[in-house]
Amino acid sequence: MKIGITCYPSVGGSGVIATELGLQMARRGHEVHFISSSVPFRLEHNYDNIYTHRTEVNDYSVFKYPPYDITLSSKISEVIDRYDLDVIHMHYAIPHAVCGILARQMSRKKDVGIVTTLHGTDITVLGHDMSLVSAIKFGIDNSDITTSVSNSLTEETYQLINPESDIQTVYNFVDETRFNTDNRMEIKNELKEKLNIPDSAKVLMHTSNFRKIKNVDDIVRTFHETSKEIECHLVLVGDGPDMYSIRQLVQELGIEDRVHFSGQQSDVSSYYKLSDAFLLLSAKESFGLAMLEAMYCGAVPIGSTAGGISEVIRHNETGYVVGVGDYKKAAGHLIRLFEDDALYEEMQKNMLEDVKKRFDMDSIVTEYENLYTKLLAGENDDGTKSV
Repeated sequence: MKIGITCYPSVGGSGVIATELGLQMARRGHEVHFISSSVPFRLEHNYDNIYTHRTEVNDYSVFKYPPYDITLSSKISEVIDRYDLDVIHMHYAIPHAVCGILARQMSRKKDVGIVTTLHGTDITVLGHDMSLVSAIKFGIDNSDITTSVSNSLTEETYQLINPESDIQTVYNFVDETRFNTDNRMEIKNELKEKLNIPDSAKVLMHTSNFRKIKNVDDIVRTFHETSKEIECHLVLVGDGPDMYSIRQLVQELGIEDRVHFSGQQSDVSSYYKLSDAFLLLSAKESFGLAMLEAMYCGAVPIGSTAGGISEVIRHNETGYVVGVGDYKKAAGHLIRLFEDDALYEEMQKNMLEDVKKRFDMDSIVTEYENLYTKLLAGENDDGTKSV
């Protein structure tokens, strides 16, 4: 099968999943073509059956803004025709699904299948902009198959966009060969020494693009409350527009010596293995892929009730879920967890068993592979042949 994939190549959940899916499809023998503005950041090596096609956006004086959407559509169309693609997978309804639909109309191959995956921002943020709702609906309804990464996101899409098409929930997954508990204690000890964290201290962690929606200030306050009762340190991985205000808050609270700003990291799995708990207290979150990665590496999660987080965490069984903004309750859960070693070990054990069962990489990749195969066979949703 020949598969085209379009995603944002920068750091973010949608780009991670798109890239990991492409890698797994290539390992299964399929030919994969990434079509984006640059090489996806998780695509670290060369592969015999993976190709990348960069979209060059020229800045013409006649346009106020560079015409990214038109240029991308043209590039996708070119790749469809040149490599005889069977299916294209668009990650985000806008602009990518719309670009894919236009590309199919532009190409000579009109029967190329289109799969669109909704990741969150295209619905939870852009879906509230009435000037974009029609475009999002168009992208969903004119794709052959639409998936979303959580039941919560599926429901919100129906409420905000009211598409006519069915949306199928297919959960995110992680590369289990990369995110696991292998050498966890060895890596933990090495990083503690590197960051000058005492052996006896618990480690809390968060990673994101540090936007307002991530509520990183609540994570800092959770840590501050927890540190009053528990010897602990906070490790923040990533960067973004809220970084300056977070540094200010850390300074105001007088906890600079126990908060570590580690910046962007190519090997984030080591930081997950360093961590005893992972915090994700977002105001909006379609799934929480970084949290799932951390869970696979052994970090017990504390999440907010936003979006799909509570679909990943089983409250009181594999982690804890608190209301958005309730950092004091989050701290209370952490204190109780860290004061009771038996409770922590039992919860960690339950967590590892649960994520490996519900978010198994091979099973989820097979779901996508079956969707591609159905399109290639020309089947409708009920299994009958399309005319």
